[in-house]
Amino acid sequence: MTKLVKMNIKMFLDELASSSPAPGGGSVAALSGALGAALSSMVCNLTRGKQGYEAAQDEIKEILQRSEELRKHLTELIDKDTEAFNEVMKALTMPKETEDQKEHRRHAMQNAFKHAADVPLETARKCTQILDVARIVAEKGNKNSISDAAVSALMAQTGLQAAMLNVRINLCSINDAEYVQKVSAELDELLQNAMEKSAEILGIVEKSL
Repeated sequence: MTKLVKMNIKMFLDELASSSPAPGGGSVAALSGALGAALSSMVCNLTRGKQGYEAAQDEIKEILQRSEELRKHLTELIDKDTEAFNEVMKALTMPKETEDQKEHRRHAMQNAFKHAADVPLETARKCTQILDVARIVAEKGNKNSISDAAVSALMAQTGLQAAMLNVRINLCSINDAEYVQKVSAELDELLQNAMEKSAEILGIVEKSL
């Protein structure tokens, strides 16, 4: 199958809407985060070299580099999430006629489910980092594009929450209680952090509109 990131928008949406279970919500979560990062990058580029923002130029340059790194990573996660799901499906089709085959299949499935949880978990982590970028962009970026900083934050928050759902649905199939507890605790922390940051960013933007 063609890499998702190589598709045009119509092709991607057609594939997403098809009866195939992948790409699904995990890839969309990564795309949402990548869109948020791209918007922060846009505001940075609209701030660089602009009169009235001389004092912020060094910081904006640094933030632009961070947002572009996040955009690149999240773009890669669009396909990685679908690939992880396909690994689960592959494990499910493994033979289970003998006890050895059953044990091998169980082991492969557990590894596949963990990987399928780890990928959206990474998406969620990156989305929280976008919020750190979006806050600085909202505070110090071009005021003519401050609404885009807010949308950047909203897309990152949506990406985070969507990724969390994809982590949790895989946790339901994982027997490693210690792993499940550790990841669940991290998800709670990420969500609380993201909600606080998003509210703060939107507050900054609202005051400027």
